[in-house]
Amino acid sequence: MRVLLSTYGSRGSVEPMAGLAVALRESGVQARVCAPPDEEFAKRLAEVGVETVAMGRPVRALVGSVTPGSAVGLAQRAAELMTEQFDTVAAAAAGCDALVVTGPLPVAAGARSVAEKLGIRYVHASHQPVSLPSPYRRPPVRRGQPVPPETVDNRALWDEDARIAHTMFGEVLNTHRASAGLPPVDDIRDYAFSDRPWLATDPVLSPWQPTDLGVVQTGAWAVADERPLPDGLAAFLDAGTAPVYVGFGSTPMGAPQEIARVTIEAIRAQGRRAVVFRGWADLDLIDDQGDCFVVGEVNHRALFRRVAAVVHHGSAGTTTTAAGAGAPQMVVPQGAGDQPYWAGRVADLGIGVAHDGPTATATSAPTVESLSAALQAALDPGTRARATDVAGTIRTDGATVAAKLLLDAVG
Repeated sequence: MRVLLSTYGSRGSVEPMAGLAVALRESGVQARVCAPPDEEFAKRLAEVGVETVAMGRPVRALVGSVTPGSAVGLAQRAAELMTEQFDTVAAAAAGCDALVVTGPLPVAAGARSVAEKLGIRYVHASHQPVSLPSPYRRPPVRRGQPVPPETVDNRALWDEDARIAHTMFGEVLNTHRASAGLPPVDDIRDYAFSDRPWLATDPVLSPWQPTDLGVVQTGAWAVADERPLPDGLAAFLDAGTAPVYVGFGSTPMGAPQEIARVTIEAIRAQGRRAVVFRGWADLDLIDDQGDCFVVGEVNHRALFRRVAAVVHHGSAGTTTTAAGAGAPQMVVPQGAGDQPYWAGRVADLGIGVAHDGPTATATSAPTVESLSAALQAALDPGTRARATDVAGTIRTDGATVAAKLLLDAVG
């Protein structure tokens, strides 16, 4: 059996695919991954022994060039990504039995068209629930296409979202489909998601309420990480009390050094040391005091078990990793997608705090005072106790579950 896994996104999109590829390999399946050509992705996939096919432009440079909320250049990027599906992904999927896809709508819709043309099994997977239609929440805002503010019924909003999505990307998709000898689709969003998408999130952190959509929740996908911590970091951890970790992953930030300054000052105000993760924002130390240590690529699971709290942006990967390590969290959303959702889940579970409160948004600029107040709550012994309790419920077999589902589906 041969399976192609395809994604286009930041580290939070690539890492889960690595987890599923490893789980499939352990089940005797040949699996390789189509991913952006960023050097760090290729290196990470090679570390876990996964064959990679480069697709599209590097994501890091692209993310850094996009103005948050702006639709400038979106049509061109969407067209490029869709072309990649009909070219690169189609070639890589030839001879495969299944195609598992995650990523932006143009990627998923193009990939499903490829699977349709090849006559192979298609699975759409999401690593967060906010983009899947549900009457229990509003749809996320599509860049440059806000939904009518006077509409309050969630089902009506999701219908409008489907219309907007098709207006944005439907014509490009159907042009490609016509060239491939495929009939047009009239709802690109629902076509891309299919009627049975997978939700690769932990059911405790992110419970899915049943809807008309036949969502299959597998648990989060991750690679078992056994890498030791770097010697310098291990020595820093051993040299004093547990520090507070701060990192914003692959999220672009307009003023990274100001964020670093206010966060480190807030950590120091609580009498704590800090471990600063560079990430795509290139966070760095703000002075030469010995109470802070900066890290790059590192085993976050091992690190989070040794910190007093984790201050982060609210991605699915970091939230899940911190929860599994039993580390209290302070979530400071920096994007309007799923980050406020994860901040709310952390607050609802009592395993940490949302910087902006339970209805956290990405629009509130953190200050030393606001971060200090939130961090104080995250460092409360009661929060630590709750985080420890919840850690024991976080599943670690999501990728294995997904691999078995795929094997059963393909037969």
